[in-house]
Amino acid sequence: MPGTTITATDSNFEELVFQSDKPVLVDFWATWCPPCRMIAPTLDQIAAEHGDRLTVVKVDIDKNPALATQYGIMSIPTLKVFTGGKAVKTIVGALPKDQLKRNLADFIG
Repeated sequence: MPGTTITATDSNFEELVFQSDKPVLVDFWATWCPPCRMIAPTLDQIAAEHGDRLTVVKVDIDKNPALATQYGIMSIPTLKVFTGGKAVKTIVGALPKDQLKRNLADFIG
């Protein structure tokens, strides 16, 4: 749904990320992670402001450890941008909104 973050799981990750017709920002996070909770409102804002150009998907690494392993997630939050089913950019850490938007400029215009 444009404008909101979407929860991905092992079972729907391929559909949500690989089959998307626009870039997908995947947030690998966990409920116990303070920086993950800090960046969550920023990701919601980016989804609301740029949902027509970028899909924002959240993956709880505790509930979906296979995805975390598959993508080499060593610290959280880790954000990966996927286009055409491939990870093309990785951002580690809870960045301020302006800095995150600069990192995503190629995908959100």
